[in-house]
Amino acid sequence: MAVFNPLLPLGVALSGGADSSALLVACAAKWPGQVEAIHVHHGLQSAADDFERHCRTLCAQLQVPIEVRRVDAKAAPGQSPEAAARAARYEAFRQFAQQNRAQEGIKIIATGQHADDQVETLLLALSRGAGLPGLAAMPAEWERGGRRYRRPFLRVPGPMLRTWLASRRIGWIDDPTNLDERFTRNRIRTQLLPPLAAAFPHFRETFARSARHAAQAQALLNEVASDDLLGTGCPPHVAALRQLSRSRQANLLRHWLRRDFAVGPSEAQLLELLAQIADCSTRGHRIHLKVADGHVVLLGASLNYLAASPAAPAG
Repeated sequence: MAVFNPLLPLGVALSGGADSSALLVACAAKWPGQVEAIHVHHGLQSAADDFERHCRTLCAQLQVPIEVRRVDAKAAPGQSPEAAARAARYEAFRQFAQQNRAQEGIKIIATGQHADDQVETLLLALSRGAGLPGLAAMPAEWERGGRRYRRPFLRVPGPMLRTWLASRRIGWIDDPTNLDERFTRNRIRTQLLPPLAAAFPHFRETFARSARHAAQAQALLNEVASDDLLGTGCPPHVAALRQLSRSRQANLLRHWLRRDFAVGPSEAQLLELLAQIADCSTRGHRIHLKVADGHVVLLGASLNYLAASPAAPAG
């Protein structure tokens, strides 16, 4: 495990797989009596009850309190199943951290993603032509909803975790969907990682290093964008925006849309937006470009983002 000295008490997200089981075992041994487990029962597959049983059995063996939260993770129209499950999971984590340890609440939740997961995330980003935010892959620490999260295993290979658990005669449950090669991540795991390991034995470490470099570069670009927003105003004043280089305009626009509206333009949308800004040299010029579910528009002298209005209920 990487250097990991969290504020206690600590919450551990326990799915029942090898990675989260190893994380709970390691944390419970290091901080006895200061660890609680949270298991999210998504109810999306027949094996969900087996995962819950394993988690309860493991926690009883380790004498670690466990809370099981059943969530509705079905996707809404237009929402991906992964996004729906992730949103439900984070809401369960938020409630768990807030309600447990009523005096102070759990400040940090640890999750079990490991070095192989990081490689898969990086390769997925490369396959989609991602920019620096995608190439940075998964951060080792982040915040969401006022709660802090950590991934202490990001430099630990997945097979090492399984070997470590087996040496302690501790079992885990394998998610049957991990064998379904209709999912790109599973094809990467089964078809790409073995030959990568044969050709480049240290690929986990080197790929992770590249992801960290990308994260550092993105952090620097965010600082530049924040400084540029001070000069253009927020929302950005078009005349001031046009004084920046095209690259800095693009960086500012990505940062502004992601930070303030949680949306990201595609490459084609960003190029079109930059072209419209370049043409915006006379009064009365119009800017109107669809991004995500809303539109970037020119209101007065500044850009703004108008999110899509929710659909009116049928009546």
